[in-house]
Parts: sequence; C-alpha cells; structure tokens
Amino acid sequence: MQNSQGVRRFRLHFAFCILNFALLAGCASAQPAPVAAPAAQVAPATADPRTQLSEFIQNTIAGPGVSRGSWGIVVQSIARDERLFEYNGRALLVPASISKLVAVAAGVEAVGWDYVFETSVRTAGDITNGVLHGDLLIVGSGDPSIGGRGGDDDFSSWVDALKAAGIARIDGRIIGDDDAFDDPRPGAMWAWDDLGYTSGALYGALNFAENKMAVTVTPARTAGAPAALSVEPFAASRPLGNRTLTLRAGSLQQLWPEQRPGEPFLTIAGSMPVGAAPARMTVSAGNPTSWFASAFRHQLLQGGIEVGGEAFDIDDVSPKPDASSMRVLYTHRSRPLAGITEPLLKESINIYAEAVFRLGTGPTGGRMNDDAIAALRMRLPMWGLPVDAIQLVDGSGLSRRDTIAAETIVRVLQRMYDATGMSPWMQGLPIAGRDGTLENRLKRTAAADNVRGKTGTMSNIRSLAGYIRTRDGEPLAFAIMVNNFEGTGAQAQAAIDAIAVRLAEFTR
Repeated sequence: MQNSQGVRRFRLHFAFCILNFALLAGCASAQPAPVAAPAAQVAPATADPRTQLSEFIQNTIAGPGVSRGSWGIVVQSIARDERLFEYNGRALLVPASISKLVAVAAGVEAVGWDYVFETSVRTAGDITNGVLHGDLLIVGSGDPSIGGRGGDDDFSSWVDALKAAGIARIDGRIIGDDDAFDDPRPGAMWAWDDLGYTSGALYGALNFAENKMAVTVTPARTAGAPAALSVEPFAASRPLGNRTLTLRAGSLQQLWPEQRPGEPFLTIAGSMPVGAAPARMTVSAGNPTSWFASAFRHQLLQGGIEVGGEAFDIDDVSPKPDASSMRVLYTHRSRPLAGITEPLLKESINIYAEAVFRLGTGPTGGRMNDDAIAALRMRLPMWGLPVDAIQLVDGSGLSRRDTIAAETIVRVLQRMYDATGMSPWMQGLPIAGRDGTLENRLKRTAAADNVRGKTGTMSNIRSLAGYIRTRDGEPLAFAIMVNNFEGTGAQAQAAIDAIAVRLAEFTR
C-alpha cells in the first residue's frame, strides 16, 4: 500500500517537474533576446568636432612630462571670429620669445614698415691735404642690423664715403656716441648665465655684427695646461678670462662662455683634448659701443685710411664732444623695417627685437626702454586690451619678469593678420618644416608648410603662437604656452606640436 502510494507521488512529482521545465523553456524562448541587437546596429551620435578637439588638447596637456606645467592656450577662428578652444587664456605666463610678436606689432604700428634707422659720421675737425685734424664721431640711433643678417654692408660704403670726402688719415680718435639710448646693460631679470652667449648680447644705440664676436680656443700640447684663447685684432678690447683645461687625448670636449656677475671680463671655461682641432666659439661682444667703434676703426685701417687715435665709448671721453655742433660727413641708412623684421622673426634675434620695441614711441619719440614700455601701455587700449593683459620689461622676451596672456597674443595676431600672406608680418614668420626656428619641426605632418608661427624657448618654458589652416582651409590664430613643466623640453615641445597637428587636421 505504501509502495503504490509512493509510486503515485513519484509520478505526480515527475510530471510536475516536466511541466515546470517546459514552462521555463517556453519563457526562455519567449524572452526578447535580440533586444540589444537593434541598439548595437545603430551608430552612436557623432561627437561635436569642437568637443573632440577640446578633449584631445586636454588629454595632451595632461600627458607625461607636462601635466604639472602651467598652461595657457587660446585658439581663435579668424574667419568666424569664434573661440574654438581656451584653457587659462587670461593667465599671465612667461612667454619667452613669442613676446617679440608684441614688440614688432607695436613698433610697426608706430613708425610703419618703411622706417629706416640712420647712423651718422661727424666731425668738428678740418680736412687739409687728406688729413682730418680731429676726432671722428659716430652717432647711433639704434640700428641693430649693421654687419648683421638684416644689414646690407660691413662698413665698406662708410670707408668709401670718407675717402670721397678727401680723408686719407684721421689724426684723432674714433668715438661711438650712444647717448640717444640707455647705456647698454642687461635687461631686468635676464639670467646672468645667458649673458656670455650671443642670445644675451647687449643692445645699444650702436651695434655691429649683432654684437657677437669669435673666440678661437686651441688646446695645449700637454694635458693639464690651459688652452690658448685668441680673437681678431679689433676685438682685443674685450677682456677675456681663461678657465679652460687641456685633457688627455680622446677626452670629451666641452667649452662655454660665462659673463660672471661682478667680473668685467668674459670667461671662457671648459676643456678640450690634446690634439683636437682649434674650436671657434661665437660669444657676446660686451659693450656694444666700444665694440662698434673698435670694429669701425679696424675697417678704416683695412680700407686704407690711417687712424692715429684709438676707439672709445663716448662715456669714456672727457669732455664729451657735442654732436649737434658737428658737420655730417656720411649718413648710413638701414634697410626698411620690413627687411629687418624678417630675420628678427625667422631667427628670433634678440637685439633686433629690442630695437624694434623702442620704435613703439613713434618716429621722434624717446628711445629709452622705459619710454617703450610706457608707449606699449598706451597702445593696449587701442588694441582692445586692458593694460594688465601684458607686463613686459623688454622687447626680446629674455626677461623672466615678462608675462603675457595667451588671449593677448591671439588678439595681436588677429590685428596683424593678412589673408593674402604677403605682408612683411606674414612673410617674416617662420614656416613649419621649412625655415627659421620652425625649420626642423612638424615635418611630414598636416602642420608642415602650414603653421606660420613664432617660437619661444627658455629653461622650463616652451611656447608657440601664430596661424594655421584647418583641413577645411579655415584660418586660425593660436597661442600655446607652458611654464614650469616637470619633464624635458622635448616632451613639452612634442605636446605643443601635437596640438598644432590636431589643429591642422580639424574639420567641421
């Protein structure tokens, strides 16, 4: 009895399980399994191109070596007058050499592209029988280009003019008059270890060969002895200190200049191995007025005009000659400002920028550095900028007291933009992958032969500002600055270049 009842219970339980299994199977087959499929087949909505651009730039500046840096970035569509991207656009950062854009814009607006510098040769002495009885005074107005990349002669036309005036001998001295400018000195907060290099050359009313000179360093014949230093004869007035050492053959050669604080002489330091070929270093020439007068005296001698006196800075002469009472024997006129600006921007020549910055006071304005700073502050409202948008203390960007906002640089770029690309401003800017300071950057990218921009480089500072066309041909003005990054300069430059490439590839 119990057995038959157990069999019936087992059969009922088994039937119930079969029914339950069938119900579960039916429910499973009835579930809308393909629900996810239609969603997967629908393409996601395309992200806004500006959002994609913003995300790329944000990711780039958060990358290795630059994430701790202080960034300032502004990208502006010139055609649409539309801000495409901004990050800390109002922050004041140290710009390095992109501040030259401001210096050039201010100078050009004040005097025009056709402005020329004039340097005059004067005397109060009489000329009899081919002899000038008196001193020769050279009065400068700040021309930075004589004998340099923006100049067109090396004093040969000056010598010819004096010969044409009947001068075969000068009994007096060659005196450089630089009183129209501040006495040549380093700018505020220029790093002392820059001053021995050509980038730290001083600027004045008289300048020759960009105020740089050559020093030849020759190793001694035996290890342990100092190397020998030699210069051209007319550069002998530049005192040199020798801290070099000759090492055994095969040793590493390292040489550098140092204009140490408090020392009147330039130190040449480092080492070179026995048997090495003489090394030629290009260094700053020191006092540009003395340098100019010495170089001119040398050229007179080379050109066949005897000179009885030595070369002097007017500050070392007593009593000072009065230029206004002297007659002019020759006036040298520089190339127009357009011809000086091109090497200034292409090669980032600091003394050229200092010269053009001072032109911001106008054709007849004062030429002191403080005059230029005051003139710039007066010009800012004309550019639609507040006076606190820039804090510059020089024209070259060599000072670490210079600060500027990215939006300020972009505003200047917009103001100076020429759609034809033929203005001296546009022609002067380096072209990526082709020339100037951008010659070796951005090659084989969408930014090559596209970016026209000014670079800026100092220790822990990198910047790039200029123009670029997008894939659609839309012209953009941009400024990118980074200060105090934790990595290498190469990492910072790579991040900036990546942003430039992304701008060139931008489309909408």
